[in-house]
Amino acid sequence: MAMSMAMSKAFTARHSEHLHHRLVAASSKSQAAPRLPLLPRRPGLAAVTVTVASRPRLLPASPRSTTSDESDLSPTPPSERTMTAWDLASLWVGLVVGVPSYYLAGSLVDLGMSALQGVATVAFANLIVLVTLVLTAAPAVTHGLPFPVLARAAFGVRGAHVPAVIRALVGCGWFGIESWIGGRAIFLLLPSRLKSYPPLLTPVPGLGAAPLEFACFLAFWAAQLGVIMNGMEGIRKLEKYSAPVLIVLTSALLAWAYTSAGGFGRILALPPRLTGAEFWKVFFPSLTANISFWATVAINIPDFARYARSQVDQVLGQAGLPVFMGMFTFAGLAITSATEAIFGHVISDPIELLGRIGGPATTFLAIFGIGLATITTNIAANVVAPANALVSMSPRRFTFAKGAFVTALLGIAFQPWRLLSSSESFVYTWLLGYSALMGPIGGVVLADHYIVRRTALDVDALYSQDRGSPYYFQGGFNVSAMVAMAAGVAPIVPGFLHKVGVLPSVSSAFVTSYNNAWFVSFFVAGAVYCLLCSRRGMQAKNSTIDTMLNL
Repeated sequence: MAMSMAMSKAFTARHSEHLHHRLVAASSKSQAAPRLPLLPRRPGLAAVTVTVASRPRLLPASPRSTTSDESDLSPTPPSERTMTAWDLASLWVGLVVGVPSYYLAGSLVDLGMSALQGVATVAFANLIVLVTLVLTAAPAVTHGLPFPVLARAAFGVRGAHVPAVIRALVGCGWFGIESWIGGRAIFLLLPSRLKSYPPLLTPVPGLGAAPLEFACFLAFWAAQLGVIMNGMEGIRKLEKYSAPVLIVLTSALLAWAYTSAGGFGRILALPPRLTGAEFWKVFFPSLTANISFWATVAINIPDFARYARSQVDQVLGQAGLPVFMGMFTFAGLAITSATEAIFGHVISDPIELLGRIGGPATTFLAIFGIGLATITTNIAANVVAPANALVSMSPRRFTFAKGAFVTALLGIAFQPWRLLSSSESFVYTWLLGYSALMGPIGGVVLADHYIVRRTALDVDALYSQDRGSPYYFQGGFNVSAMVAMAAGVAPIVPGFLHKVGVLPSVSSAFVTSYNNAWFVSFFVAGAVYCLLCSRRGMQAKNSTIDTMLNL
C-alpha cells in the first residue's frame, strides 16, 4: 500500500541517518564533546553550569537528546512528514477491507437488520468516529508526536503507560480473533474425511473448541509468529498485495450474490426482522459496536498522522473511512442478505460461505487471499502496538520479538473462538465490552488537549522526568486523569458482568449504559476530568493569592 511504502521510506531514512550520526560521533569523540540534552525551561534562568550529575532525567527519545538515544518516539522532523491524503486513504482501504469488517456487517443482518438499515447504522457510526479521528490526529500533525508521547500530557510521563497497556490488551484480543479466522480458513482446505471424523470435531470440555479447529488455529498462529521473528520487511512487501486481493475476492462474491439472487432488488427488498421498539434495542448497541470497531485506531491514529504533510491532508485522508467502510459494508450486507435468499438462512461468516460455493480451485484461491490479508493486517495492526508498549515499559526485559511473543500468547488466552461463537458474542460481549475501556481514554485525551490546555503543548517537557515539568504531576502520574478514567468505566461494569453471566440481574439503567458503553464512558470521563482540573486550577489560584497576601 502507498501508506506502507511512505512510512517504510521514512523509517529507513531516519535509521540510516541515526547510524551515520553515531559513526561520526564515534570518530570525532576525542575532538568534540557530545551534545547535551536540552534542560527544561525555567523562568529567570539566565545561565547554567552543566555537569553530568546535574542533567535532568529524560525519557527515551527526547527531542533534544543525543543521537544515540533517538528512536521512533522522537518528534517527526518536517523532512519526513510526506504522507499525503491519498496515503492516509490507502491506510483505511487496507484496514477496512478484511474479514472482521465483513463479519461485523454480516452480524447486523444476523441480528435482524435489513441491508439498508445496516448500511445506515455503519455510516452514522463511522461519521462519529471520523470526528474523534480528526481531533486526536490534529496535535500529532502539528508537533509530529506519536500517541505514547501525546498521552503524557493528560496522564503524566509515567501514567501514559496505563492507556498504552489497555490499548495493547485490546490488540492482543484482536490478534487472537484474526488468528482464529485464519485457522478456520486452513480448516476449509483439509480433506473431507478428516473434517468429518467426529472425535476431532467434538469440543473439548473446558476449552470450548474442537481439537481439529484448535490445531488449525495454532498452525496459523505459529505461522504468523514465524514471520514476526524473521523480520517485518517481508510483511511490508506483502501488504501492498493483500488489500487488492481481498477487494477482488469481495467483488467476485458480490457478483455471485447479484447473479444468484437475481439482482440487488430482491436483496434490498428483504424486509427487516426488527420493527419498532425491537429495532432500537438492537440499533444503539450496534451503533456503539461499530464505533468500538475503530476505537483502538482512533486512539493511536497519531502514530500514523504524525507523518502527514498538513492538516488538510490529514482531514481529507481520514474522510476516506466512512466512504470505504460504507462501500465495503454494502458489499458485505448485500452478500449476507443474498445468502438468506439463496440458501434459506443467513450466513454471516465469509469463510463458511466460501466453503459452500465454488469448486476446490476457487476455494483454495479464496482461502489463500483471506490468509494473506489476515496475516498482513494482523501483524501491522495488532502486534506492533502491544509489543512496543511492553518495550516502552521495560526496555531491559523486552525486545520487540519478546513483546510480540507475549502478545501472541495473550491472543490465545482471550479464547477468540468464544468471542466469535455468535454474532451476539462478537457484538455484545467483545466490541461493547472493550469500548468501555477505549471511551474513557479518548474522552480524557481530547478534554485535556482542547478544553483544559486549549491546544497548548510544551513538547520538550513531554520528554522530561524533571519534577518541575508540567507533565510530571504526582510522581509522574496525573491522578485526575486516572480518577476520570475510572469514573468512565464504573457505570459500564454492572452491565458487563450481567452480560457475561456473573450478575443474574441489574438495573435497566446499567443495561442501557452498557448498550451505549462508548458514549457513556467517553463523556463521563471527559466531564469528570474537566471538573477535577477546574477544581485543581482554582485551588492553585487560591494558594497563589494566599502566598501574595502573606508577603
